[in-house]
Amino acid sequence: MSASVDRTENASVYWDPYNPEISYTPYPIYQRMREEAPLYYNAEYDFYAVSRFSDVERCLSDKEVFSSARSDVLEFIKAEDLEVPKGMFIWEDPPLHTVYRSVVSRVFTPKRMNELEGKIRAYCVRCLDPLVGADRIDFIADLGAQLPGGVIGMLLGIPDEDRDVIRDRVDASLRTETGKPMDVSQASYQGEGFEDYLDWRAKYPSEDLMTELMNAEFKDETGTTRKLTRDEILIFINVLAGAGNETTSRLIGWTGKILSDNPDQRREIAANPALIPAALEEILRYEPPGPAVARYVARDVEIHGRIVPAGSVMLSLIASANRDEQRFPDGEKFNVHRQGAPHITFGRGIHSCLGAALARVEGRVALDELLKRFPDWTVDLEKAELSSSSTTRGWDTLPAFLR
Repeated sequence: MSASVDRTENASVYWDPYNPEISYTPYPIYQRMREEAPLYYNAEYDFYAVSRFSDVERCLSDKEVFSSARSDVLEFIKAEDLEVPKGMFIWEDPPLHTVYRSVVSRVFTPKRMNELEGKIRAYCVRCLDPLVGADRIDFIADLGAQLPGGVIGMLLGIPDEDRDVIRDRVDASLRTETGKPMDVSQASYQGEGFEDYLDWRAKYPSEDLMTELMNAEFKDETGTTRKLTRDEILIFINVLAGAGNETTSRLIGWTGKILSDNPDQRREIAANPALIPAALEEILRYEPPGPAVARYVARDVEIHGRIVPAGSVMLSLIASANRDEQRFPDGEKFNVHRQGAPHITFGRGIHSCLGAALARVEGRVALDELLKRFPDWTVDLEKAELSSSSTTRGWDTLPAFLR
């Protein structure tokens, strides 16, 4: 531990990202961290954390001090033998990040995502119509585990029958043993399992994102105009499939849970679907699927009067920042009529989420189609299970009674 750290400063507040009891109800501790330890240090796992909105926004925006070049996950940054392959653009700093992100941005535009709305709606209908007349729904098994993988599959040109396998593989890669950090020793970024799809698309091009990635020309960091290599495309596909499956599934789960806890607001939304976009933004603020983002501290930096030394790991607690009373009055309350500053769920700066537009379309459509069929539900918490993952927070199962 650095000599600049005062072991006694955080004595009254303890936050452990691997503690399942804390993970189940983290917000009281987040509030204490904002008030008592805005720069928090965990000696057991050797990381710092910031919890106030202004500090989180600074850490996510300042790429010179808070680097993404060693990943954005605590366990990976701490791994001594981490080798990030070229093309893993979410774990890169400029100029590589700038080059690769520009390629993906070209084919992953908000306009294109919005044009998918009809197909997303049709997929929702396929998932939900068989449940009409039932007395129960599971927001994960019946929709959250189905829709995101189906949408990413549509984008990439992967057949329906193979999407569950891909989703399960992505999900397994993010799991942690309860109470312990993620084991990153077997981590892979090379897009294993996607090779056959890529080979098929090379022979039979289509109007999908995989084909566009194969055809995209760009100027790399050396100034050379070229196309992506096979390995780079596989890494891109791996990133998109992972991000598109896990977080949107969590979003759908939280939609079910929050609107079960707030039935009056749920009924108001059902009666006035024009509230759905605002409701979705409030759900994203209130329970972000990705509660924390890590950065490698590239050089000494002063925060709240103390020096965080170069080489440290900094966690930005997005879930805490989204409830900071200094930014969001009555931030602990869910309010579909909330006005004012936007949340920080999709990040800030050069690493803000490329899939934000797609997540919003999926979230809006899912909520609309749910409320058309099921204006009332009550979550069965006795049978609900919270996932064990250090990168996302959400439900593995979330059954509810329909009435």
